Amino acid sequence: MSQEVEGAERRPNIRVVLFGLMIAMMLAMLDNMIVSTALPRIVGEFGGVDHFTWVVTAYVLGTTVSTPIWGKLGDLYGRKAVFLTSVGIFLVGSALCGMAGSGVFGGADSGMIELIAFRAVQGLGAGGLMVGVMAIIGDLVPPRERGRYQGMMAGIMAIAMVAGPLVGGFITDNLSWRWAFYVNLPLGGVALLVLATTMHLPKYRTEHRIDWLGAGLLSVGITAIVLITTWGGSSYDWASPQILGLSALALVSLVVFGFVERRAAEPILPLGLFANRNFALISMIGFLLGFAMFGAMNFLPLYQQTVQGASATNSGLLLLPLMFGMLVVSLVVGRAITKTGRYRMFPIVGGVVMTVGLALLTRLDVGTGKAESSLYMIVLGVGMGFLMQTSMLIAQNSVEQKDLGAASGAATFFRSIGGSFGISLFGAIFANRLADSPAGSAFSGGGGEGGQIDLDKLKELPAQARELVLGGLADAVSHVFWWAVLFTVLVPVLAWFIREIPLRSTNDAPPAATPEEQAEAALGKAAAV
Repeated sequence: MSQEVEGAERRPNIRVVLFGLMIAMMLAMLDNMIVSTALPRIVGEFGGVDHFTWVVTAYVLGTTVSTPIWGKLGDLYGRKAVFLTSVGIFLVGSALCGMAGSGVFGGADSGMIELIAFRAVQGLGAGGLMVGVMAIIGDLVPPRERGRYQGMMAGIMAIAMVAGPLVGGFITDNLSWRWAFYVNLPLGGVALLVLATTMHLPKYRTEHRIDWLGAGLLSVGITAIVLITTWGGSSYDWASPQILGLSALALVSLVVFGFVERRAAEPILPLGLFANRNFALISMIGFLLGFAMFGAMNFLPLYQQTVQGASATNSGLLLLPLMFGMLVVSLVVGRAITKTGRYRMFPIVGGVVMTVGLALLTRLDVGTGKAESSLYMIVLGVGMGFLMQTSMLIAQNSVEQKDLGAASGAATFFRSIGGSFGISLFGAIFANRLADSPAGSAFSGGGGEGGQIDLDKLKELPAQARELVLGGLADAVSHVFWWAVLFTVLVPVLAWFIREIPLRSTNDAPPAATPEEQAEAALGKAAAV
């Protein structure tokens, strides 16, 4: 591939650019957390308790399918314009989400459908935010120094996760859930202004085109798998024509995608990257991290607002221990990596601690006090802090600079796809467990579609009936965390096999491969032929 840099490259003021990138990171993380806190109120207005996870799933699915595309576009055409475009799409999606169900696009009864559709648009933009931030830092900062900057970004993510539930709770209790989306607009405007005026990165021309066929096949395959995990065993039997048809579609799409990527001049997801042992391992770890992280984030506020009786604002406050643990550890780990250049132990320790935290959360029941659940969340947050940015750092250090966007996109993609599968699977597990409990009839409207979680009516139930309903909800939530443990227990096992490759002090090619890595790369190339 021939690439030509247009115009002189100017080194930007990293601190000013970092400020703009932090705001962009805030956008993506704040949105997820604000919406998680507002979800019970949204479901209370629109109904559809059986489909409430789709408000999150649609966003994560949009993020997932678009992330590799944004990463590759940045590699080919320069990151600045591509990144600013993704911010713009995210803001348009946010505005549309705020207007869902208001009668602007249809009747009020279509509110949930509109919100899910607009969340997908928002997710398409969000896919470029995360990968863009990490790839731009990779352009500006060599791997040895990235630990500090990416640790700072992890800290911003943790702060956003703290601020998100608080802002979301305040908005939900005092304004309207619609402002959970409108609040993105002024933040996004500031980010666009700062980055458009201060960020100066190389612009590229390329003779190749984007692999749209590969992107389409990947999107179809991933969407089919998410639909299987969402509908299987709940809306349709596992042996139903719908689930079997989706399974066939997913299999065919992903197999054809593999053939297309091996022959594409600029593949959306370069399969050769997986010949690198560290990259392959960290991609699997990222998948499992997203799987567990999104499950915890979306079911904890539901437990707190229903079983523990917290308001939307207080449920945000109750998540502070988790965020505090993640914030402190992320900053400490980032500085430690920059100082020592060593990182292998962190994903191993993080995997163990995160699994312990999720195992503790399986103990949640009607009688669990807020202090006890806070302790469990601290443990989970500490584990996530060891993993959040270490995984991206290892992925970027495994590839050459020219593949930085693709590698960042792939690493973010696997975390996002883990989130998509996790939310869908956990949502189905939660709904099925809830349907078999006394809480099921209370929230299904007598077994019909579109049941609502009405927190006020829940409080009005007789004491004995309320205890039964809350017990069913608590059991369904703890059951979700049991499933999360089954997946995260694999994280430290996979991390054990990561090789400690020295972090580069410049943005040059990675160090020469060892004989074992050369053999692995040869096998990977042979498989790609």
